[in-house]
Amino acid sequence: MLKAKDIQHLKHFFKYAKAYRVTAWIGILMLPLSIITNLLFPWLIIQVIDDQLAQNKIEGLWLNIGLLCLVLALNYLFESLYSYNLKRTGQLTVADMRTALFNRVIHLPRRYFDNTPSGVTLTRLTSDLEAIGESFVQSVVGLVKDSLITISLLVMMFVIDWRLASIVLCVIPPVMYLTIYVRNRLRALYRITRSVMARSTGFLQEVLLGFKTVQLYRAEQEVEEVYGAYTDEFLRAQIKVNKYDSILFAVISGITSITVALMIWYGSGQVLQQGLTLGVLIAFINMLEKLFSPIKDFTSQIATIQSSFASLDHVEELFTEPLDEADRLMILSAGVSKKLEQFDSLEFKNVSFRYTEQLPYVLKEVSFCLNKGQQIALVGATGSGKSTILRLIAQIYSGYEGSILLNGVELSSIPTNQINHIFSLMRQDAFLFEESVRFNIALGKQDMTDKEIKAAAEYVFADQFIEQLPNGYDFKLDKNGSNLSSGQAQLISFARAVAQKGQVFMLDEATSSVDSMTENLIQKAVKRLFDGKTVIAIAHRLSTIRHSDEILVFDQGRIVERGTHEQLLTLNAVYWQLLNSDTTQAEPLSIAQ
Repeated sequence: MLKAKDIQHLKHFFKYAKAYRVTAWIGILMLPLSIITNLLFPWLIIQVIDDQLAQNKIEGLWLNIGLLCLVLALNYLFESLYSYNLKRTGQLTVADMRTALFNRVIHLPRRYFDNTPSGVTLTRLTSDLEAIGESFVQSVVGLVKDSLITISLLVMMFVIDWRLASIVLCVIPPVMYLTIYVRNRLRALYRITRSVMARSTGFLQEVLLGFKTVQLYRAEQEVEEVYGAYTDEFLRAQIKVNKYDSILFAVISGITSITVALMIWYGSGQVLQQGLTLGVLIAFINMLEKLFSPIKDFTSQIATIQSSFASLDHVEELFTEPLDEADRLMILSAGVSKKLEQFDSLEFKNVSFRYTEQLPYVLKEVSFCLNKGQQIALVGATGSGKSTILRLIAQIYSGYEGSILLNGVELSSIPTNQINHIFSLMRQDAFLFEESVRFNIALGKQDMTDKEIKAAAEYVFADQFIEQLPNGYDFKLDKNGSNLSSGQAQLISFARAVAQKGQVFMLDEATSSVDSMTENLIQKAVKRLFDGKTVIAIAHRLSTIRHSDEILVFDQGRIVERGTHEQLLTLNAVYWQLLNSDTTQAEPLSIAQ
């Protein structure tokens, strides 16, 4: 029996299948035709044996033999059309589910990716969906067909001879009980195997991404032990799956053989006593083969379907993963939307924030205002709350206390897709795709012209090294830009931000950890951004933010100092200490400076 959760999952599946209902109905209409031809075959056998061969009648013999061949051919045709159309429907449905699931995943809140290993999500999008597409659809198609054929054959058996049919009917209850028992066991075991597979894939991905660190610190043995534990857990669960699957298959095979033996023993006696015709006995044996063949397949289909339902459980978890409140509010009034077309101001009013209720506050009553054309810098020790400011602005996290106003509109009430054109976030760990330089700057946007791409690169001085690369803007990058220096990769990320035409640039320590070869270009690019754009920046190299309109000094989540570079120097306090500890300064600064 299907559980309520299974039915809910199937409803979700069939929601996507509606687009292909014509193909599905063609396949469904083939099913009764397939069943009819299956039932005609034993009936024609009885006619040939009892009416022609037993009575030495030649008339009509070849006609019935011809009909047997025709029915057999039609049966193959109808079954093929049924199977093809329903499998096609299933594969197209899963393809749509894959697209919808991917679109949902890329819109999930950032905290989901912080808390969920990427390998787990990858498993949901790949192997779990493949299990639904290749296994679930095919097994359900076979299960529905075999179940209806089994029921039809049982009905026909009772119509032909109720005594022989009663023998068959006696074995059905124990088979059904065993099948339901094994089904429940397999469902639990397949959930374990899928869960372990997802966790092991996540761990494996982390190891492959960090293999240099593993080798550098000679941690190969520890990594092998952890992965071996995942493998052992998966193996134990899979062995149990195979045990229950084998027991079920063996028991049903044994029951099939016993039933055929009983049929031959009882039927032969009835034929000899002339209580049963030979044609009916042969037809019953033929129907038994057709009856128990799908029951044998039923065991493997049940196992496959249980595995697929476990996959459906995991896929459904992604479909039901909650989006940010801002992502659910997709409609704004025309007046509010118009107010957000151009950046005017961003104001923090007594904003406090903590990542979870169990953790301490990382921001405490922070207030400041960024106006159009203004440059603000955030400085402070590591962990003082600077990066959290940018994450709240970019809506990476929500649930803050206080108020953040964008052009006078509360930030938490604005969908992320309504303000993507305003903010461009540049981080020191810029991610680059295994594509051309052109693709990485435009991010694949077809409406961005080569002129716009090159203009963005020129603006941040990235063109000076791009044009020296083989094939220039068509130069193919390796994984995460590993065939570029760190500074060159950072300049491409700068060009990407400029090309997206953001109105406010947010630099999250984007000038740190660069190589000396491109350090000068980086400094020139940052200076140009500060000269002509609205900027809010975090910088380890304090020399890059000297000319900011306002510098906010953070300490333990609070703004402890604020002002221009010159004003803060006169305080001889936290900012002065940070500046004198900055190793990028040519020499320690005095208050006079």
